[in-house]
Amino acid sequence: MSLVVYVAAVVFGLSCVVLLRRPATALRDPLTLSTCVAIVLGALVFVCSAPLTLAAVNDLTGVPNFGAPLTYGMLSAYSCSLVVLLINWRGGPRDRVRRLVLRAVAAYALVVVAVVVLFALADADTERLTDLDTYYAGTPYMREMILLYLAGHSAATVVLCVMCVKWGREVTGLLRTGLRLILTGSLLDVVGFQATKYTAVAARWSGHDLDFLSTSVAPHMASLGALTCSAGFVLPRLLPAVVAQWRGLGDYRRLAPLWTLLRFVSNTAPKPPAPWWQSPRERLQWREVSIHDALLALAPYFDDRVRERARDAALRAGRTAHQARLAAEAAMLADAARRAAAREGPLDTPSCHRLHATEVSGTGGLVELAEALARTPAADAVGEGTVRAAHGWNHG
Repeated sequence: MSLVVYVAAVVFGLSCVVLLRRPATALRDPLTLSTCVAIVLGALVFVCSAPLTLAAVNDLTGVPNFGAPLTYGMLSAYSCSLVVLLINWRGGPRDRVRRLVLRAVAAYALVVVAVVVLFALADADTERLTDLDTYYAGTPYMREMILLYLAGHSAATVVLCVMCVKWGREVTGLLRTGLRLILTGSLLDVVGFQATKYTAVAARWSGHDLDFLSTSVAPHMASLGALTCSAGFVLPRLLPAVVAQWRGLGDYRRLAPLWTLLRFVSNTAPKPPAPWWQSPRERLQWREVSIHDALLALAPYFDDRVRERARDAALRAGRTAHQARLAAEAAMLADAARRAAAREGPLDTPSCHRLHATEVSGTGGLVELAEALARTPAADAVGEGTVRAAHGWNHG
């Protein structure tokens, strides 16, 4: 069982690492900070509850079952962090948020203190690593300690379920998906962990033995519920960034025909110090800057006659006005790159035409120009010539 719990703790903790990609910025955001605290405490609960950890803690302290109040206190802290996370997620006036957070922390601090006091008063000299809840279900003070930590955790998860249902009706998109995942994970915790614990303890009170619910079913269901909750916490914060990086990678690749044609010109943009380490968005930004520099450098070579002939041909072929403009600009650009690579002089009266790619913000215009260039028949031959000319252009 220890292996399952440790794996759950590692996976649970990794979601915190994902949220803390930029620690200096993330830690200033109360929502991100409270999310990470909840995830870290949840991972620590798993670590503390593993039989191997319990045995090590008991040996180090010399107190049989000392790992029990440690685990239950950590679980109470985790329950408190869920309430605090909900308060920060809901938001509102800063004073009200701070007041609610302090109340939650105070309430669960009392729970932690009560757990420790009850354990100190109890007679629990027999070490139990997997079935402590049921073994001591009828022992004075231990019985109350067990019910107290379960009740505290139940209160937090029930509030979490109620708020997820309520907010799920008010929001859409990824936030609603995240709330549904949190709700699913919380229900798994309520049904799979808490209900089985309550049932196993109550069975002991009535003289029956349903310990397997507490020792075998509850840990696995708690792990599954926590991992589902962590996905709900992380998804709304992480997925938009992942989508943006994926789109950046796609745009970076779609700009390849344009970059192949122009890279011999673009020697002003700073080279990335470690291209393999950069994110797709950073690579895309560098490529955009380099392409715009190259377009500016080739402007004296733009020939309106080439552009007009290509535009008329595209219109006769049934292209729309926008498609014809892109095809004409691609042809003019390919011609300009060819003459620049051949070290022909600039035109006496260069074109004053402004490329569509320079009129629109973002990468879309450059991508359209790159796609039009890829359809230009002479583009491949021009590209090969410009690559051969790159060394001479940069060092001439």
